[in-house]
Amino acid sequence: MVDLDFWKNKKVFITGHTGFKGSWLCLWLYLMGAKVTGYSLKPPTNPSLFELCKIDELVSSHFTDIRNKDQLIRSMFDSSPDIVIHMAAQPIVRASYKNPVETFEINMMGTVNVLEAVRIVSKEGMPIQAVLNITTDKCYQNLEWPWGYRENDRLGGHDPYSNSKACSELITDSYRNAVFVPNEYKRHGVALASARAGNVIGGGDWAADRLIPDCIRSVLNGDKIKIRFPKAVRPWQYVLEPLHGYLMLLQRLCKEGPEFAEAWNFGPNDEDIRTVHWIVKQYCQKWGRNATYVIEENIKNPIEAHLLKLDCSKAKQRLNWYPVWDLNTAIDKIIEWTSAYEKKQDLRQISINQIEEYIKDVKKHGH
Repeated sequence: MVDLDFWKNKKVFITGHTGFKGSWLCLWLYLMGAKVTGYSLKPPTNPSLFELCKIDELVSSHFTDIRNKDQLIRSMFDSSPDIVIHMAAQPIVRASYKNPVETFEINMMGTVNVLEAVRIVSKEGMPIQAVLNITTDKCYQNLEWPWGYRENDRLGGHDPYSNSKACSELITDSYRNAVFVPNEYKRHGVALASARAGNVIGGGDWAADRLIPDCIRSVLNGDKIKIRFPKAVRPWQYVLEPLHGYLMLLQRLCKEGPEFAEAWNFGPNDEDIRTVHWIVKQYCQKWGRNATYVIEENIKNPIEAHLLKLDCSKAKQRLNWYPVWDLNTAIDKIIEWTSAYEKKQDLRQISINQIEEYIKDVKKHGH
């Protein structure tokens, strides 16, 4: 469970804080009293959760590129963080086919720059205790077998996005073994881990070529939702689920150090591993108003995996982290958020309400 006292006045440095997950995380940390510094490009979409919830009023922001290592080092020095969370990325599979070089530059060298900045800042006496690199479930070499991937399964990825995230994991492992060595923890004081989440969905995601944002845009415009890959199976989860896992893991990294400096999966229960077609059908039924969809036939798409599952046994056993909101609840919360957007309600408060409701449900379940 997240410890509110732990996070109060903690200084947290987040790369990619203007993105969908980064914005939700900033809001949650702010509610707990953390002092957040963000390092990112301007919001990647219009509209964006970052702007709609006025996140910039709650955090200190550096709007610059993760590839600018010198600026990153200066920004990290200025903020003197206790915790570093690396979320900045080129996060879209289909976009990686169009811009493979940029994808590798951002996802690989961005990781190198962050970990190098931590190395340099730590050597100068800055008190960084924990570093968490957020990657993806797509970092595994996907053999499309029917069981979930474990953290020690082989990394890989056919498309540039997935491959670059596998490389980001390997870079993290290299820094953990060569720089922030667990056996030398008393010398450097930095615990380095990585986290691999499933297909994260939630209110406020407006990215291109993602299923839920495509659904939202279509229903708000009165258009049919177009499905390009109906039989694809993914581990869907509401955005607060993996964020809860990240926060729990960071607490353990700070308190217990190298014992938790590893790779971690955070995904849904097996019953929430569903097809794209199932998700869209449920979304239309819950939205109502004659929302409908069409399956596009004979569309040439970039290669994407058909089946992907995560085994989260380690997080459940060692962190006592468990999924709390099932997929039906997740879709309900997306509908709730989108309806509030449509009615021009206070979206920061709507988001805060969802975080507080989620925390209550976590306590009910004893996690």
